[in-house]
Amino acid sequence: MSATAPPLLAVHELSLEFRTRSGSVHALENVDLDVGKGETVGIVGESGSGKSVLAFAILRILDPAARITAGSIRFGGLDMLAANEYTLQEVRGREIAMIFQNPRTALNPIRTVGRQLEDVLRAHTTALPGQLRQRAIECLAEVRIPDPQRRYSAYPFELSGGQCQRVMIALAAACKPSLLIADEPTTGLDVTTQAAIMGLLRELARERRMAAILITHDLALASEYCDRIVVMHAGHVVETAPCAQLFARPRPPYTEKLIASIPGPRRTLDSLCSIPGNLPDLRRGDLPSCRFHARCERAFEACTSTQLRARAVGERHEVRCLNPL
Repeated sequence: MSATAPPLLAVHELSLEFRTRSGSVHALENVDLDVGKGETVGIVGESGSGKSVLAFAILRILDPAARITAGSIRFGGLDMLAANEYTLQEVRGREIAMIFQNPRTALNPIRTVGRQLEDVLRAHTTALPGQLRQRAIECLAEVRIPDPQRRYSAYPFELSGGQCQRVMIALAAACKPSLLIADEPTTGLDVTTQAAIMGLLRELARERRMAAILITHDLALASEYCDRIVVMHAGHVVETAPCAQLFARPRPPYTEKLIASIPGPRRTLDSLCSIPGNLPDLRRGDLPSCRFHARCERAFEACTSTQLRARAVGERHEVRCLNPL
């Protein structure tokens, strides 16, 4: 994205909580995210950091217990938080599509994959009833499913994990959306299949000038496929940077620890870094300003009380840390 072009997606100071019997869970706080046209942005962090919740908030497919308490989400010229359900239904699938974590649970087990593709095409395109079958087969062929005419009539349980993920990509890409959100798209797949799936996603994004958000805990994967990376911890964005900058010089201690924990062919087990402690209890009403404070070797007293704001440390490089490296 150029410095002057408006972003396709702009999330500004978004805060979200879940109301539970044991108190409110402060899942997101003052989250900023922007994605330009044709850009691929990775969102990384530990499990429980808020990555998937942020994606669900963008699409407005949140649990009834969730409540957005502050901030804004704009997609193109649309205010996603003010839009009614009819408008959101038009946007979902047609303009913003999502690939969910587990394709076997995301796909309908009692409908063939061809019929599921037809459902999407019928809802979001102008294809005539007589054209739906052929268009669905074309969608399967576009994601390189072998023998798409036969697979059109297959049920999800008849396909391998990699083929199910390709069907999910076909469903998401069928309407040629402007933004594709991929939530852990390679979970449970072997390394060879992972590479094939990610190569397919990158090819589709380039061919269609489609923006993408890749949600993953795998920093090595994000480093290979993303233009920029957003690092999340306990509902906060702690760093946003172009991929090369982030790996060359991570600034917050949390990002440094994450990168140091990546295994590699030349690294021994003794050289791997582990992050001590656990994520804080997000139900606490007295959460420190920096939610990594209790686990950070560079923390000092102000980290618990000084309001943290993103500040620039380089071109398109922002951190939310009082004592960066």
